[in-house]
Amino acid sequence: MRRLWPFAVVAAVELLGVAADSTVLQWLAKPLLAPVLLVYLLRVRRRVDPVAVGLVFATGGDIALLVSGETAFLVGMGCFLGTQVAFLTAFLRHRRPPFVAVASYLACWAVANLVLWNSLGPLRLPVLGYGLALSLMAAAAAGVSRRAALGGGLFLISDLLIGMEAAGSRIPGHSLAVMTTYIAALLLITTGWVAAATEGTRPAAGGDSPAPAPGPVPGTAR
Repeated sequence: MRRLWPFAVVAAVELLGVAADSTVLQWLAKPLLAPVLLVYLLRVRRRVDPVAVGLVFATGGDIALLVSGETAFLVGMGCFLGTQVAFLTAFLRHRRPPFVAVASYLACWAVANLVLWNSLGPLRLPVLGYGLALSLMAAAAAGVSRRAALGGGLFLISDLLIGMEAAGSRIPGHSLAVMTTYIAALLLITTGWVAAATEGTRPAAGGDSPAPAPGPVPGTAR
């Protein structure tokens, strides 16, 4: 975990920038959140996997969402859609998610869209599609580890708050809540994935060669 101290520094600067409403601090820190985790992942895993690709997409999304306007919002959503698809691909290849997680997240997705539908206007269909990918990613994370599952849930909460804002509703401390849950989500997903994937490639007891990582589960790969 000592390798993650740069992320702690960047996260602290970002949250300070959000709390102080400092555009300069947010531009300095937010674009570095996912790249710092990407460096950590590559140093441990020593390979480019779908989670690494997802972090690249997240970097683009973070930069886009620093710009105001509906076009930037849609570009950011498109980048994060790439993040969700990449994470989902990695998680499904690792292990089949529990049915209860899939059912629960799909139910949450349906309820959230019913509640926000009339307030989203032209953003309805983009939010509908993105929300589905996000919900499936969160459900699939439950098949990786408890840490990754918590990260997936926090990612959904963070983006649900953004969806509420797009629908004209904000909670007290809205921006800080969005960034806190998002930062925690990225950290938990990345470290949870690294731990689970590394466990699958450790040498078997009494053997010299690494045990094969879990392969794709029939009928689950996209």
